[in-house]
Amino acid sequence: MSSAGTFYRRYAHVGRQFVKFGLVGGAGVVVNMLVAIVMNRANGGTVNAQNILFTIPGTPFNFRFTTLVWIVAFLIANLFNFELNRRWTFRHGQKAPWLQEFLPFLAVGSAAALAGIFIKIGFTNPTSPFYLPEPWFHENAGLQSREYWAQLFTIVITMPINFLVNKLWTFRHVRNRHAGQKASVG
Repeated sequence: MSSAGTFYRRYAHVGRQFVKFGLVGGAGVVVNMLVAIVMNRANGGTVNAQNILFTIPGTPFNFRFTTLVWIVAFLIANLFNFELNRRWTFRHGQKAPWLQEFLPFLAVGSAAALAGIFIKIGFTNPTSPFYLPEPWFHENAGLQSREYWAQLFTIVITMPINFLVNKLWTFRHVRNRHAGQKASVG
């Protein structure tokens, strides 16, 4: 096989993985958005998304309902995405035990989610230069809800980082390390 053929096969495989990761991510976006919708509806609608749940001790900052929605939706979608990626996108090769793969996946997702909190706050805080402007976005019910668009935009911004780090660390490095440990024991 020529080096061009090897090069093509390798990058075609990575391309397929990226497409699968994107499809899983798309399904995860649906899960994330459904959680956001359910939580906001249970809280009286997106008009209440900026309600303060508590003041962060020692700071002038508040923890708002929108941040709670971001965190809960992330955790549920992250678990969903991990399972689907583990069973479909990165199914080939020697798998490490579930927890050994999930914890790095969660760590990567958590780093992106932490950055996402600030991005989402930027989209929903009226004093931010990134605030999603009226009249296109508002907190009335419907497709123009600033809360839902901020959730969606933030997911889209953080997704490429998740793919690269999870491919290289969670599903390659962790599995290779586990395979090496099994080989040295066996």
